[in-house]
Amino acid sequence: MAILHPEKAPQVLTPLPLKQALLEKAGVDYLLVVRDSYNLLSLSPESFVDDFLVKTIAPRAVVEGEDFHFGYGRSGNAQVLASLGKERGFDVFIVDDAEIDFGTGPTKVSSTLIRLMLQSGNAAQAAVALGRGYRLMGRVVKGRGKGTELGFPTANIEPHDQIIPAEGVYAGFVSVADSVEKLCIARQDIPAVFSLGRAKTFICDHPLLIEAHLLAGCGENLYDKFLALDFIDFIRGQRRFGTEEKLKEQIKKDCQKAKQILNV
Repeated sequence: MAILHPEKAPQVLTPLPLKQALLEKAGVDYLLVVRDSYNLLSLSPESFVDDFLVKTIAPRAVVEGEDFHFGYGRSGNAQVLASLGKERGFDVFIVDDAEIDFGTGPTKVSSTLIRLMLQSGNAAQAAVALGRGYRLMGRVVKGRGKGTELGFPTANIEPHDQIIPAEGVYAGFVSVADSVEKLCIARQDIPAVFSLGRAKTFICDHPLLIEAHLLAGCGENLYDKFLALDFIDFIRGQRRFGTEEKLKEQIKKDCQKAKQILNV
């Protein structure tokens, strides 16, 4: 999609460095990252198997999901791959779809479903579908300092090219590192409250702000550090407050609610 129709390409759920870390944790010994190209995407299913899989990788076995498609125009599927593998001398294992049930019947887990959950603010459901909290990563940048004035200092995040959950206040965990690569390995689980919104607090709206307030405080300067925000559950939507006192009271309630959700 990013090559043929970049304007339609979906936002990223899991950046490559995080995928690499998750695969390594799962026990993968070697990882080959293939960059999409017009030449690769224009291959027929047979040419893809012969010219890419067999000549480049020479696999003994290939594992794919039920909805796997490959070759020009998505003309090949998992069954076609299995047939070609039998002829070329490698096994093909087709993994059943993962399903979740929130009381309305089994639903197939997909990246599209998870994106819809996040865009709707359903962080808890997204965490179930992912098997972990959705992780948004970014560099800490200088903010307005409003949180510090209110007694609730926040780290302001400039995110990578990832999907951003719906505006609102969330409970979650934070990890801190000096680089994105280290961040993908680190998991410190620092309890926090996240605020995603356009600062509708008083009079006017501002550009989207992504802020994290660490519930236990932080003894180090976080500027230019990299933070990972692991979203666990939605607390409330954004709304405008008439006075700073009303805002402070609500933030206190948000922190108390987050502690209950996170069991801290």
